[in-house]
Amino acid sequence: MTKITDKQPNRYGFVVRPEANKLEIKKEVESLYNVTVVDVNTIRYAGKRSARYTKAGLVKGQKNAFKKAIVTLKEGDTIDFYSNI
Repeated sequence: MTKITDKQPNRYGFVVRPEANKLEIKKEVESLYNVTVVDVNTIRYAGKRSARYTKAGLVKGQKNAFKKAIVTLKEGDTIDFYSNI
């Protein structure tokens, strides 16, 4: 969870499940933070391949794929991430 700074106020980023859709993301954010969501944009990131050379030889692997959601809130609404701590 991050706030996208001064250039785009009222926009927050979340890492979400890859199978989550925009309607589910909107409902969850509205219920968790008691705000009004105007727009949801999603970005899918593919898992990156990686390789290392070790004594045993070449070890290949892959980082996990993930999905980000950029949520735009109604003018005047904010999310306080530290209120639950």
